[in-house]
Amino acid sequence: MAIDYGRKKTGLAVTDPLQIVAGGLETIPTSELLTFLGKYFEKEEVIKIVLGYPYHPDGNPAQLAPEIEKLANQIRKQFPKIQVDFHDESLTSKQAKEVILMSGYKKKKRRDKKLIDKVSAILILQDYLKHY
Repeated sequence: MAIDYGRKKTGLAVTDPLQIVAGGLETIPTSELLTFLGKYFEKEEVIKIVLGYPYHPDGNPAQLAPEIEKLANQIRKQFPKIQVDFHDESLTSKQAKEVILMSGYKKKKRRDKKLIDKVSAILILQDYLKHY
């Protein structure tokens, strides 16, 4: 599972058991994330969560990084059997917008921030699966 964390909304993506294909799961209010994960883990087996980790172009962690580290610690505490890893999410929102534009969605749908967050989570997971 990949998480594209945002202060207001968080995009989620999952992969199949063979870890071949990443697909969008949901975009939810961030305030409901841990509750959502708890319910999801009751129904589905998840062995690892990949959190998108933001960096500035100079390689330093971005402003949101401490919040993502805090979330990682909350997940580890609440769900100790699930591994948590970080993966560079640099430029995923920009890439997500490009993917959505090329997909042929109408203008209104392309501006849907929920879709952008979900596609960003897919891109994080795809890139992670490619490298690990």
